[in-house]
Amino acid sequence: MSSDIACKLARNAGIAMILASAAFLSACQVRPLYSENSGVTEKLSSVGFSPAGSRIEQQVRNHLIFLASRGAGEPEKPEYQVEIHASSSVADTLLTESADTSRAGRVTVSVTYMLRAATDNHVIKAGSRATTALVDFPDQEFAKQRAIRDAENRAADQVAEFVGADIAAALSR
Repeated sequence: MSSDIACKLARNAGIAMILASAAFLSACQVRPLYSENSGVTEKLSSVGFSPAGSRIEQQVRNHLIFLASRGAGEPEKPEYQVEIHASSSVADTLLTESADTSRAGRVTVSVTYMLRAATDNHVIKAGSRATTALVDFPDQEFAKQRAIRDAENRAADQVAEFVGADIAAALSR
């Protein structure tokens, strides 16, 4: 007799758990970030970006402007403002011991950003992102400097993609 009561109690508890989880999952909404009715595209086109202080910041800024406006440029009076600070570092990875020179390296571009509403200066999203690009170092010094610059450009464009996605996600809420 007591085992029948325990079975019924366990079955009722299981049914209650299934109903509770179904109710909880029904509140979840999955939708495309750039869907037409989300309004993210219009909000992104009204984002302005802070002036750049270095070549790396300019590369990140230019790519963010292109991503946000879909190639149309910055708005005259932005509704949102993004403050960007970017830096770059180069690290040797493959050291030739006999010549004490490096044959390869890593270029890391780090960005910190803050998205604010232009009307009340309220911080909507702040964060940081970093991306690493690999580079081979040729023997010629000019070629080495050019390879580092190309790696910085690749890393800056990639980190701008990440920051752009963060900004779009913050504006979609």
